[in-house]
Amino acid sequence: MILATTAPASQGAAREFRVADTQSADYPTVEAVVFMGHLIEERTNGRHALRVFHSRQLGEEKETIEQTRVGAIDLNRTNIAPLATFAPLANVLALPFIFRSAKQLRAVLDGPIGEEILGSFEAYGFVGLTFYDSGARSIYTRNRAIRSMDDLKGLRIRVQQSELMVAMIRALGAVPVALPYGQVETGLATGVIDGAENNWPSYVTTNHYKAAHYYTLTEHTMSPEVLVMSKRAWDTLADEDKAIFREAARESSRFMRLRWDQLEEESRRRALAAGNVVISEFPRRAFEEAMSPLYAKAMRDPALSPLIERIRLVE
Repeated sequence: MILATTAPASQGAAREFRVADTQSADYPTVEAVVFMGHLIEERTNGRHALRVFHSRQLGEEKETIEQTRVGAIDLNRTNIAPLATFAPLANVLALPFIFRSAKQLRAVLDGPIGEEILGSFEAYGFVGLTFYDSGARSIYTRNRAIRSMDDLKGLRIRVQQSELMVAMIRALGAVPVALPYGQVETGLATGVIDGAENNWPSYVTTNHYKAAHYYTLTEHTMSPEVLVMSKRAWDTLADEDKAIFREAARESSRFMRLRWDQLEEESRRRALAAGNVVISEFPRRAFEEAMSPLYAKAMRDPALSPLIERIRLVE
């Protein structure tokens, strides 16, 4: 009995894999992982299944990434920015203003650059399975519309727990506050922070839009979500099951994009119907030029520099 309970799972043994996601049950990333789970159950004849823990049940992103790395969580859907703390090559996808459009982003993620970045995670204890869309992140605030960089001066803006995102907000003249995602709504309501930055669905589905009425379309980053698997869990799979997991993940990405496009438009309409102010006219060039120190640092990295140039060439 002792041997049976302490020995690692043999390769190919039936398992239920635990999946972490900080979003709510009806969010496209959660729905996509559930969809992936159905495909896996069907294609392994019920030998393998996914159990999805949504709504931060297993912790905030930074915590779940650490747990995934050591094998306490089997799969994890997280944004690329906090993951890049552990897998540095991913930082290229989180660089401000690196993508010109969602079309270019998807072309990068679906091509050799995306595969290269997913492959780089393995050295850090993760297996990259697929990317999910995360839209464009913009800045929203409580008491002041952001129409120029001067309007950002001194404001406390929540950012992801990522060194790159902290540096970005600081370069814009604001004060970065690296709060966990689950604390942003309270932070906005109580005035602990003056604003935050995120995509349309996250702005609305979390009720941030009820406290922060000004949404400036900076679209400063389009950093994607990524689905990773713990290397320890991956190594318990037989080769044929690994192929099933990879293909199911790719199919879930296509499923997610359809849901994402719908939710993004629904969220935008909901914010406008609530009377929120959307600012689309602002000096974008000044915001982009403020990122020069971040790019100078990135270009000194021999791993990031060629990737930046390759991404810029993608149509």
